[in-house]
Amino acid sequence: MLVDFAKMKEITVPGMNNGTGTMTAKMYMDEQGKIIPCSIHAGGSIGLHKHETSDDINYVLSGNGKAICDGQEEILRAGTCHICKKDRNTV
Repeated sequence: MLVDFAKMKEITVPGMNNGTGTMTAKMYMDEQGKIIPCSIHAGGSIGLHKHETSDDINYVLSGNGKAICDGQEEILRAGTCHICKKDRNTV
């Protein structure tokens, strides 16, 4: 199966999950899961939320930031991958 993100419309989401700033993303979703290439803009966050249907895997292409999963902080930078398991809280 081929997923061509170049042909998908990009959306802008302000204050996702009561976070700050904006996120832009292209989303592919089906009953098996989802793939979401996105950018969280400088100074923004996606807010505290729970992954109820699947694990969340975030591979960082550029920039830096942090993730907090079940209270444990992880520093993110280009080349790192943050995984938050299903039913865990993350920000």
